[in-house]
Amino acid sequence: MSKRTLISIILSLIAFAGNSIVCRMALKSNMIDPASFVIVRLGSASLMLILLQALFKSPKGIGGNWISAMFLLLYAIPFTFSYVNLSAATGALISFSAVQLTMILMGIRNGEVINRIQVAGLIIAMSGLIVLLLPGATAPSIFDALLMTTAGIAWGFYSLRGKVSANPLYDTAGNFIRALAIGLVVCIPFLKKVHMSAEGLLLATISGAITSALGYVLWYQALKHIKATQASIIQLSVPVITSLFGVLLLGEILNVRIVTASTVILIGIALVIFRPKKNKV
Repeated sequence: MSKRTLISIILSLIAFAGNSIVCRMALKSNMIDPASFVIVRLGSASLMLILLQALFKSPKGIGGNWISAMFLLLYAIPFTFSYVNLSAATGALISFSAVQLTMILMGIRNGEVINRIQVAGLIIAMSGLIVLLLPGATAPSIFDALLMTTAGIAWGFYSLRGKVSANPLYDTAGNFIRALAIGLVVCIPFLKKVHMSAEGLLLATISGAITSALGYVLWYQALKHIKATQASIIQLSVPVITSLFGVLLLGEILNVRIVTASTVILIGIALVIFRPKKNKV
């Protein structure tokens, strides 16, 4: 794995965790309604990506495709609405567990082979995830859990489709523009509940322009150089990062179990990603 790919992965993971924190912060305090958050997020991300396209002289026209855009929207809407009630850490745990399972199953279906070290890393990482879930997160409602699970599955498929992207910036911009067009129609039934403060608008814009637009381009770039199984395990670190952000920004308490679980998850990830290669004879 090159240093450039590693940096792209790290920044992407921070952005993914940031999305949970920013979304929960805005909705928990009722600074903005969820439908408006979705539209502002998609809109600000589209504008940022268009600016980046102009800056880096990306190909003209709209990249991406409608299928990827649908997966993006199927992630964005349930993700946002579930955070009306879910805590940031709980949402991240449910979402990225669904992401991980989706990508591993599809990776195996497409012929990727998991060796014993990877299996051990997966088991260790999942054990840490369970430890992290049990002590600090209150049981979510079935409806909210299903919403976030749907978001995680959709993001898993969106990530897999990103592996074939020849131009991450071009395709990500097109996917967001298409998702925004569909989202404007889908969110019409929620017009009566629209409200937003300046703080809510700012947080939704940050979620779109920075943690989504920039984060997703970097993630698409990294996906070209790693396997689906690796990508799924890497994303298990997002709940850990989200928990740490929760301590700093949402006042959550960092206890011994969270530290222990985070360590276990990272060890599992290391076994999968940095396993030694066999010497050729």
